[in-house]
Amino acid sequence: MLYGGNKVMDIKVHKNFMNSFLFLKLKETLTGSEFPWFKSRIVPQIDDIQLIHTFYEFGRANSEFLELLDPCLRFLKIKKLIRAKANLVLKTNKIQEHGFHIDTNGYKEFRSSILYINSNNGYTRFEKKNKKIKSEENKLIDFNGFLQHTGTSCTDAPYRIVINFVYT
Repeated sequence: MLYGGNKVMDIKVHKNFMNSFLFLKLKETLTGSEFPWFKSRIVPQIDDIQLIHTFYEFGRANSEFLELLDPCLRFLKIKKLIRAKANLVLKTNKIQEHGFHIDTNGYKEFRSSILYINSNNGYTRFEKKNKKIKSEENKLIDFNGFLQHTGTSCTDAPYRIVINFVYT
């Protein structure tokens, strides 16, 4: 357990999270030539660029591919989905951290989850206790949404892809 402020901030790690067949279908879709990616800033304060695909946001589906996430949504026992978004960060010469942040504002309680789509030497780092979680294919981490965290680039794969879920 990690502690921050007055709240206990837990990080749950689930390896081999999805059924292999369903995960492979998801990964092949995200890395396929027909999947739409859009340019975006990684965090608003930094000029680093990533590619994103927003599956769900602002109370509505934003993608015809949302159904690929059904196994994740069922497992997480989501009451209200706030956002589901894939992030693709290209390889860099050295690993770059993108800045600590939380994934949303305006909620008294929420959770964030990250599903790693490909294995690489990138990671997610949590500010409290300086805890790092390696990017390993088909691993999902779930944590208190108020826990400041940062993603990174990678140096040993062409890109790093994750799917971020924000929910209550």
